[in-house]
Amino acid sequence: MENVTEGKWESLPVKLHDSILQTLRELKFTYMTPVQSACIPLFMNNKDVAAEAVTGSGKTLAFVIPALEILLKREEKLKKMQVGALVVTPTRELALQISEVMGRFLQEFPQFRQILLIGGSNPIEDVEKFKTQGANIIIATPGRLEDMFRRKADGLDLATAVKSLDVLVLDEADRLLDMGFEASLNTILDYLPKQRRTGLFSATQTQELEKLVRAGLRNPVRITVKEKGSAASSVQKTPARLSNYYTMCRAEEKFNALVAFLRQHKHEKQLVFFSTCACVEYFGKALEVLVKNVSIHCIHGKMKHKRNKIFADFRALKSGILVCTDVMARGIDIPEVNWVLQYDPPSSASSFVHRCGRTARIGNLGNALVFLLPMEESYVNFLSINQKCPLQAYPPVKDVVDVLPKLKAMALADRAMFEKGMQAFVSYVQAYAKHECSLIFRIKDLDFAALARGFALLRLPKMPELRGKTFPDFKQEDIDTDTIRFKDKNREKQRQARLAELKEKKTLLKKNFVKNKAWSKQKNKKEKKKKKAAKRKLDERSDVDDEDLNELLNDTRLLRKLKKGKISEEDFDKHMSLADGSRPKRDGDGE
Repeated sequence: MENVTEGKWESLPVKLHDSILQTLRELKFTYMTPVQSACIPLFMNNKDVAAEAVTGSGKTLAFVIPALEILLKREEKLKKMQVGALVVTPTRELALQISEVMGRFLQEFPQFRQILLIGGSNPIEDVEKFKTQGANIIIATPGRLEDMFRRKADGLDLATAVKSLDVLVLDEADRLLDMGFEASLNTILDYLPKQRRTGLFSATQTQELEKLVRAGLRNPVRITVKEKGSAASSVQKTPARLSNYYTMCRAEEKFNALVAFLRQHKHEKQLVFFSTCACVEYFGKALEVLVKNVSIHCIHGKMKHKRNKIFADFRALKSGILVCTDVMARGIDIPEVNWVLQYDPPSSASSFVHRCGRTARIGNLGNALVFLLPMEESYVNFLSINQKCPLQAYPPVKDVVDVLPKLKAMALADRAMFEKGMQAFVSYVQAYAKHECSLIFRIKDLDFAALARGFALLRLPKMPELRGKTFPDFKQEDIDTDTIRFKDKNREKQRQARLAELKEKKTLLKKNFVKNKAWSKQKNKKEKKKKKAAKRKLDERSDVDDEDLNELLNDTRLLRKLKKGKISEEDFDKHMSLADGSRPKRDGDGE
């Protein structure tokens, strides 16, 4: 590890507990990083801290150590159900990682208990665990933590438990806001005591983050940790030992280039980022078949219960491939990642920085490579200026083989793969349309035919973006895709049952379908309906007897004859006067 340090732990202006120093020695953390040497003394001297530091700079220890020191110096010891420290972080994976680090230090401090409150498990189990074991340190994601505050009816009074809070940490705070947790954070902050120490850690600064700083921190000390050697006016936001590359590929050659690259780096640990969950599902399955003798894992935000195990399994590997979405882009520390491959550029420029930061962590060497389409080349210059993230051209990948026919064969052999491909294509186009850099990533510049070939689609999906357009450059496979069966027999059985049900409905519709009648016949039908309605109304009127009804019908017939020209107006008046004369007078008729 390179000596990107600020001296040994013993050189801090505040003395650390002997057991903490012992754990640091066991973890082989001999030297501090700049963010650690800047934050720890401030935190321990009761200052609020707002720290901005490049990803992979050792922010976790910068708050774990002072949080423990503050709890150790409490005058009153924390009771079983009293919470002294709270760490809020945007993803389960990051929460697990912080919990793991905290756990190593707590081995020396059995008087403190920590609890992990994250999604993907039954909240009632968390409630029972809290009630049984208690907790002095909470590490949580915002959604689950907010839910726990509402569990008083289940016997957990978390609002009372946090009244003893000394330390609040908001880790990856910019990401917390990006992921839409602002409302949850405000709810959580309302439960917490105002007299506390607060640390806010992030890799980027935004206006929304500034609002959170003003709302949650009291006169904070602001810390910006720069990479050594970078000028104050041009702060590089990615680690100094990261080699950042880009390569240009046509849409139909992109996946072939990725497969070739992964085959050539089999013995290394690699992350491959895609823009959507559906792309991870599709291309992840494809890579499992096309890149042999490598452990391949897939992880994305829609995986509820499996994510924690997949993340832990991949961390333990010496080599392998993790196919993922931006759920893995923040703060996650995976040991010895050699390459971060961005198959799709992320939807925001700041996410690009965080993705790259999964490698070259805490002074280690690392590499990042982004695959760009020819019309996206100006993104390189944009990243250099906007994100202070310079990229260098990577030589074209060698020994590229066309694997797309194999991908098509997989779709023909299993309907699950065919459907995954269609969903991936649709989700990619929709994500592209929402890209933050809309001047560079313009949907009108996409070559849909080439893109569909690159996805190895058998046919184009029906979607609004393709409506009314023809694509002569895309050759659809000469097959009825409805005949493609699921390999999974249960799924195919369910599909056949649905198809049979659909066929039956169509048959019933045909039987009940009546062709459009001539306009004149339709008019007659309407008139008949009107007559029936008029008759119903007359029948319902209790003060109209049969005699009145007959007279009314006679008047109607005369009026119809007049309209058709069968009688003259003179005849009509004559008949009407005769009829009026023959009617018996009733109360209210004349005088």
